Amino acid sequence: MESSPVVLNLDLPGIPLFKQGKVRNVYDLGDKLLFVVTDRISAFDVVMKNGIPGKGKVLNMISLFWFDLVKDIIDNHVITADIEKMVKMEPRLGKYREVLEGRSMLVKKAETMPVECIVRGYISGSGWKDYGRTGKVCGIELPRGLRESDKLPSPIFTPSTKADTGHDENISVDEMVKKVGKETADFLIQKSVAVYERARDHAAARGIIIADTKFEFGRIGGKIIIIDEVLTPDSSRFWPVSDYAPGRSQKSFDKQFVRDYLEILKWDKTPPGPELPPQIVEKTSEKYLEAYRILTGKELII
Repeated sequence: MESSPVVLNLDLPGIPLFKQGKVRNVYDLGDKLLFVVTDRISAFDVVMKNGIPGKGKVLNMISLFWFDLVKDIIDNHVITADIEKMVKMEPRLGKYREVLEGRSMLVKKAETMPVECIVRGYISGSGWKDYGRTGKVCGIELPRGLRESDKLPSPIFTPSTKADTGHDENISVDEMVKKVGKETADFLIQKSVAVYERARDHAAARGIIIADTKFEFGRIGGKIIIIDEVLTPDSSRFWPVSDYAPGRSQKSFDKQFVRDYLEILKWDKTPPGPELPPQIVEKTSEKYLEAYRILTGKELII
């Protein structure tokens, strides 16, 4: 069976575009939003010229899986991802059924919190770099002598700014409190860590380490809910337990594979991004699909 065409750009005449991110397109349907996940892939905040087959569907479906798994911890913005229900609620989507199926969802409109909520269970990435310079991550003192990829004594919450363009920047919890208030900050920390621990334990039982992840939250009226994507290979570091060895970077199910390839190129990490060779595209697609299969126990047909 041939896989579906790679979706890089969407043309949905009659559906107002609300926002286009590096990977997602968000459309304004009046009282709700339409989230559509493309197959675009970004690294170092630059979108690559070619996409990854099946990536959009993996991100969409894996978010739905996690939203359902943690719904007793915190409510979310999903109305439905069932294409038949979507078309029934919004008939104008009917003509785009083929491209939307599997990679879209209708969601509630929410006022987005101005911070990214990052939970780290292992020391890696920017956290590892911060620790190497200061012995701390986002102002949090950590034990001496940690190696790259070491498991932390307990998960830590390290917020960052939420940038529409460019890089998010790590901030301290005190700075987060100034942005959202003490009560809201405490709520976001508690829920973020609880969701991470639920997902960490589920994944570990299936042979995947979730090293870190980031969440976004929004407010509808007085209620805070979790929004956007949740625990996907784009927003998290997934490592195979079978290959885990602290003291080095780890093999992964996420786009670190693409980052590693780009690091060996003579590219200055500014747009436009290079075209990924077929073997990198194929291997990356396999990694996304494998992560979905392991975590959910289901095969995803792309």
